Amino acid sequence: MLFRQLEYFVALARERHFARAAAACHVSQPALSEAIRKLEQELKVPLVRRGRSFEGLTPEGERLVLWARRILADHDSLKQEVTALQTGLTGELRMGVIPAAASTVALLTDPFCAEHPLVRVQLETSLRSSEIIDRIRRFELDAGVIYPHGLNTADLVVTPLYEEQHVLIASGELLAGQPDAIGWPDALELPMCLLTQGMRGRQLIDDALAARGLTVVPRLEADSVVALLAHVGTGRWASIVPHTWIRTLRPPAGARVLKLRDPSVTAEIALVTSAVEPGSVLTRALVQVARTVRATEPLDHGSDTTTS
Repeated sequence: MLFRQLEYFVALARERHFARAAAACHVSQPALSEAIRKLEQELKVPLVRRGRSFEGLTPEGERLVLWARRILADHDSLKQEVTALQTGLTGELRMGVIPAAASTVALLTDPFCAEHPLVRVQLETSLRSSEIIDRIRRFELDAGVIYPHGLNTADLVVTPLYEEQHVLIASGELLAGQPDAIGWPDALELPMCLLTQGMRGRQLIDDALAARGLTVVPRLEADSVVALLAHVGTGRWASIVPHTWIRTLRPPAGARVLKLRDPSVTAEIALVTSAVEPGSVLTRALVQVARTVRATEPLDHGSDTTTS
């Protein structure tokens, strides 16, 4: 059995198309097909259902592709460990990040890259927490930044990063006369733009309101916090966003940021990595950085923020 055969098999399982898998592996389609046939002959089980084109993996293939991914991941980790002993950390770290943490992940990855300048980092910032966990278990991602609450993380290393707190942001004109905190009845009177229903950030808001017998019907929904802040910048909209976005990106000119009260909306953000031992030297180094770097400052206890 050759590592190349396993790489081709994993690529086919991922691409679900012989030509695309061959292109991803930089080989001809006949070469990829022949390598997988030899792997089937060696293992003495069919791995791929073949017709005129790729029709999926066999039940045996679905089980064995998990082992193939793990073997390749362990092989990469071994090479990284040896290189680290000789010249320092190298290789590629693949991270999945929930959209809510897209503005704060740099506070983790920047010091990591500064400490390990030979490591490349690849970020995907539009994934759900459950998808990130599944892809870490399939060895398709090395680490993730997620909402861990309510998810099965028993086989993962969970490193808390910070507590996300949602705040209300709107123009000073819309919030004229408001103190540094606002109650939900007053907030819901504003022309509101929020994240799309089903997104975790929106679910936190809806759950908090439901517990008080309240609902929100925004006039505008978007799947991007950046889009929400752009609407706030027109001066005619209010929104509720994680305070970390206000900390790491410059909010619209003239906007005020108020704390929400009764109830406040909070959620834990954490770094997750595989608990498989000995694991990747890259993920161990990332966890070490996460434990020594404060990902964000807590929300100020005092007057609201006004930008100019």
